[in-house]
Formats: sequence, C-alpha cells, structure tokens
Amino acid sequence: MISADDQKYFILIAQPSSLGFLIPGQICHIHKTLYEGRQKRNDTILPVTLIGKAYEIELEADLLRPLSRGEAELLLALEKNSERIMALADKEALVTSLALSKDSQVYVEFNNEWLTGVIRYIGRIASCIGDPIAGVFFGVELQGEDKGKGKNDGTFLSKTYFRCARNSAIFAPFTRVKPMDSKTPMSPKTSTEILKSGDRVAFFDEEAHHGMVMDIVDDKGIKMVLISTDKDEEGKLGGVKQVPLDYVIKEELLNKDETEKMEISQNPEIGDVVDSTEMTVGSLVKVIYNGPVYGIIRWIGYLPDLPEKRAGLELENDCGVSDGALNGERYFRCPPKCGLFVKLSSCKPDDRFSVSKETTFNGNYDNDVANPCVEEENVPPISSEDVLKRLTGRMKGVQGHCNSCYMDSALFSLFSCSSVLDSLLFKSTKKEDKPIQNTLLKEIVNPLRKHGFVREKSVMKLRQLLQKRSRCSTYTTDEKDPEEFLTLIMQEVLSLDPPLKLWNQSGNKGKVQTSYYYQIFMDYNHNLVLPTVQQLLEHSFYSNGLKLAEVPACLILTMPRSGKSFKMFPKIIPSTELDITGLLSHGPQPCVLCGQLASEECAECFRDTVFSHTGFKYFCCMCSAQVHSHQHRQCHKPSILQPPQGFHSSGSDPRTPPREKLELFAVLCIETSHYVSFVKYGPQATDWVFFDSMADRVGEEDGYNVPKVTPCPEVSQYLRMPLAQLANQVPRHMEGVAKRLFCDGYMYLYQSRSMSLYR
Repeated sequence: MISADDQKYFILIAQPSSLGFLIPGQICHIHKTLYEGRQKRNDTILPVTLIGKAYEIELEADLLRPLSRGEAELLLALEKNSERIMALADKEALVTSLALSKDSQVYVEFNNEWLTGVIRYIGRIASCIGDPIAGVFFGVELQGEDKGKGKNDGTFLSKTYFRCARNSAIFAPFTRVKPMDSKTPMSPKTSTEILKSGDRVAFFDEEAHHGMVMDIVDDKGIKMVLISTDKDEEGKLGGVKQVPLDYVIKEELLNKDETEKMEISQNPEIGDVVDSTEMTVGSLVKVIYNGPVYGIIRWIGYLPDLPEKRAGLELENDCGVSDGALNGERYFRCPPKCGLFVKLSSCKPDDRFSVSKETTFNGNYDNDVANPCVEEENVPPISSEDVLKRLTGRMKGVQGHCNSCYMDSALFSLFSCSSVLDSLLFKSTKKEDKPIQNTLLKEIVNPLRKHGFVREKSVMKLRQLLQKRSRCSTYTTDEKDPEEFLTLIMQEVLSLDPPLKLWNQSGNKGKVQTSYYYQIFMDYNHNLVLPTVQQLLEHSFYSNGLKLAEVPACLILTMPRSGKSFKMFPKIIPSTELDITGLLSHGPQPCVLCGQLASEECAECFRDTVFSHTGFKYFCCMCSAQVHSHQHRQCHKPSILQPPQGFHSSGSDPRTPPREKLELFAVLCIETSHYVSFVKYGPQATDWVFFDSMADRVGEEDGYNVPKVTPCPEVSQYLRMPLAQLANQVPRHMEGVAKRLFCDGYMYLYQSRSMSLYR
C-alpha cells in the first residue's frame, strides 16, 4: 500500500504535445524522495503516476502544478477534469475549504439552491484501491427551515458516515460548500466575473476550449454565453458555440499565475547573445523560458514603456501565455497559450537545425556545409532508456514532405530502435550506389539515432537518388507503398541477401524461394473473426503449402487487403511475440500434446482447435496413435518427420525441442492513404511510441510539416484484453491512438534478437 504522506502531488495544467490522451485536470503523484532527487539534478522530467491509472508516465515539470495532499484530495472530489481546472483558478476557495472542520456552520448548494447546515463528516466516500488518496467530500446536516430538503440520512452507498433526520444530509465537494461567516453564498467565482463582448475566455466540457465572447443571452432563465471558438468540435478553425455562464472563465483568471510570472519575459535566462539583425519575422528560434522552448517570430517591434526591441513568438507547444495579444492590444494571431513576448536579443537560432544563415519560415535550408543532420560517426539504435527523452515530442522523427509518409514511416520503424537491417548501411556496394548508402546512413539513420530528428531535405535527397536509380519519374512527388520502397533499396540498389527463405511443400518440392517480405494471402475457408498476426501467418502458410527454410533475421509481413481501402478484418491483434517453431521446415518440433520430440505432422488436424487454437499440429508416435484412433480422425494421413541431426528417431529422446520466436518491433499503419507507425522500443508492455511525419503543419504553401513522436502506453491495456472484450471495443472509443494499431495495421516488422548487430 502506498503511503499517502510519502507522495508529492500535482495537477496537470496543460495537455502534453506528445501525449494526446492526457487531459488537463488529472491528478498525479510521485514519491517525495524521487522528486527531491530529480530536483537536485535539475531534471525537468518527472516520472509520475496518474490517479486511477496503474502505469507510470514521464511528464515535463512545467506541465504540472504542485498541490498539497489536502488540495489534491479536495480536487479529486470533482468528477470532471475541467471542473478541477476551473476550481484551481479560485485559490481562495481551496484555502477556505481546507480550514473547514466538523461542526462548522456552512451553506451547501443542492438543486441550484443554497441551504444552511452543519458539517458532520469530512473524508472520502469511495475506496482508493491502488491509489494513495481519494476525493474528500463534506457531509452536511441541513438545519432549520432547510431540514428535509436533502438527499439522505447520512448514509451513502449503504455506509453510514453520520446520522440525522431523513433527507436532511448532503455529501458535496468543496465547490458546493461555503462557510456561514462568508458573504452571501453565490455561484462559483468564475460565474460572477463580468463578461463583455470581446473578452477572451476558456470554457469546458470534457476538455478545455478557448474563444472570444460575442454576446450573453438569456435562455429560459439560464445565462448563456455566445462564444466564437478558436476550434470547432471537430478540431477545425472557427465555429460558434453557446455555453452556460457557469462553465466559462476569463483566460486572464485561468492563466493568472503564468501571466504574473511572465509579464513580458523581461529577462529570461539566456546564453550567448545573438546579433538581433539575424532575426526576422519568420525565423525559427529558441528561447529559455522554464527550459528551452522553440517557436517562430511572428512580430518584431517596441512595446509601450519598454525601450528594448521585442519579438512576439508563436511557440510550438502551448506553454506560452497569450494568443498574440498583450494588455488588450493584438500584435499577431496564434492558438491560445502559444504566444510569448521576449527581448529580441534573447532569441537564438533553433539549434535543432544549427544553420548559420537565416532559417526561413518554409523550413528550407541552403547551407549544406553547416547541416548538422550529416552525422559521420555511426550511431547505434536509441536505447529503451533514452527513447522518451531523445525521440518524443514535436519536430521529432522524420519530417514529412510531398507524399513521403510511406518512406518516413518505414525509415523510422526500421532504424530508430532496431539494428536488424543495419547490414544495409555497411555492406560493400557498387560505386554508383554508394551515394544512396551514404545518404541513408549519414543523413538519415545517424541523425535520427543521435538527435531524434531527420529533416525533410535529407529524405528528399534520398528520393531524388532513388528516382534517378529506378528511372521512375514520380519518386519525388507521388505516394508509393512501403514494400515497393524496401524492395527497391534492399534488392535492386544495395543487393542485400533476402532475409526470408521459404520452403515450398506443394509445387517445386525441395526448392527454396527467397523474398524480402511476405504478403499474407487468406483463402475464405477459415473461421477467423478477430485474428492475431500469428494465426494469419499460420493460415497463409498452410493454405499455400509453405514453411520457413531457416529462422529469418528480419520478417516483414503485410496484411491481407484489397488495395489500400478494403480490409479483410476490421481488427487485427498484433502478436508481440511470433512463435515460428511450427513454421520451420527442418527444425525439431515439439509434440502439441506432451511437448516431447514430434515424429509426425498431420495437415488435416491444422484447423482442429481441440489441441490448440493456433499452429501446425505435430505429434510424437504415442500421442499420434491416440489422437487418430478417434473416429473423426481415422481418415487422417499424418506424414513422417525426419529427425533433426543430433536427435533420436525412436521418439524416446528426453530433450524438449527449443522454441524459435521473433519479437515485434514496429507496425506501419495506413488510413486514407496516409502512413503512420508504431514502434515497440523496450521490454515493458507499455513501451510503445506512435510516429506521424505530418502530424501538424506550420504555414500554408510556404510552410512545412511538423513530425511528432508520441508515447502511447495505452495500447498495452488492449493487448492484454480478453478476445471477447476486445471484439466489443468500439474503435472510436478506444483510448489514445490504440485504434490505429488494431484497425489500420498494414505492415508488421519482426526481428530475431540473436541476429541483432548491437547487443
């Protein structure tokens, strides 16, 4: 059991750019000793555990606001995250509520009416299994004329917390309780703030939204605010929404602490001062503001009463304080909390690109000599311990450009965290193909592993070289299939030995076929509804009379589809471990029943789930005799297996044959012609990241794509889910990006750890 007093508590106040499934208002905690250790090291990343979740997640400290244990317990009593954010803005109410005690006389709100009463109980009314704390409520006994207007007699969910007359008790969170000695009870502070047309506001449903007040109207006695929203319900720009007044708060109140802290960023921590003449509107820059932040200069000029020239920045993440306006004056437009005003001299060129010339708005770079994305030193794959720090966030992964997503996803999946195909990078090759290999190694793989980022120009250079090599005039403009790209570079250009060797048992007996990937084809004589990759591969091998001639170092599988739109299965379960023992043509096979060395294989038993739900069916002599004595199987004709070298043929060999397994390290997914990918980067079930090379865009025609890598530990809960429960999951309701993995899987990449170049 976690001790509540040993924990440090926080509330999430902004949505992390790389963790879209987290919502501001969630409460989390970290052990005080661990927290103090991170503080001493000036570490800005905190490994926290969310209340109600079993797994740990790393978050930037700037996204978290510290809470006392009492504050955290009061806020947890509020059901919605948005209510907690609104309540957080009223610091006075939190302090007042913490001071309340039993027998205090209070007002309590119930059915839109403030009633008088006395506090009889303060504490939790629900269990906190697995969590150190739970929400704290106030149990109030109604008094005087308000007796009988309540809900119960002090009993909640069959448990009695205090006793009073029937319907004279109310259990309420702190936002609905006010001390009697305060002024006349009223709605929460946020509702009484006077709003007028033109005010910037935030409003809440399941999450926070922002907009501008157009009007305040009366709708059947309820005050409603007509708001011009920054984004509509589908996430697109614009839109108008009518919101109850109680759910609206001025942005200046919500961001009060940040505004006071920032002012106009008079003197941020900066390193070397850069010649400000290098900076113009459109320059990509870096400033130190609670750590390094990146953005684009949108405005340069002088602010009232401030002598030094200032820059108005649109930040990549919503860690700023405005939308481009300051003290009622608009200087530029950007999303809420993405605007920041700093001294122009505080801006430095974005060091992720480190170009000596001006970095222009459209992301083009002219100075190849100063290009930091050419890394001569060979770099191993990113270790699982470094992935979240080095690889996740905006402007991470491979930057997309001009229908390159198929290549971006394939390169990211193959090389970011795996070395299984690194032989491509170092093998001897033809002189005319050396530039392609050098570009792949020095301008894509090494920068990706060292900096976590590859610019679009490096990928375009590779595409141009491949276009010339393949004599395909559309290689730099049109979308291709990932397997088309992989076959070109592995087979035609770098002449890699095919990693996949197949033994055809039907036609061309004894002949080994080679391939760079395997397309799964399914006949329609199957009963699979929610298949695993393991089952699909076994059925495809069975239908086509195939076996593996040897264990592949890398196994690339594409799923059964008709083009890019029709999917044979609405969901496919990724097999994180692929057992290929039964798919090997010459390896020792264990008996499916007793586990000893098998001597026979029965093809007719393949679909018989009595023995197991998956796999080819192998038997030792004794088990085969028993199985085929059944009247339903007497017509089967098992084939004899040749014992592998070193094993006895009598079936009495006591050794259990070893199992050969491959591990999943990446999945490419496609939806509406756009490729993204998932990478399994570590041993833990939650060690997954999601990559989209075109997750966002800055600017229009002269802009550039923003790649993004997002941790997605939520997929692990679905991988562990029973099949029946998973089958009933509505895709659009699946948490985070899990839907993409299960519903859009197109190419699955497996590797043999024993064949890894770096171990």
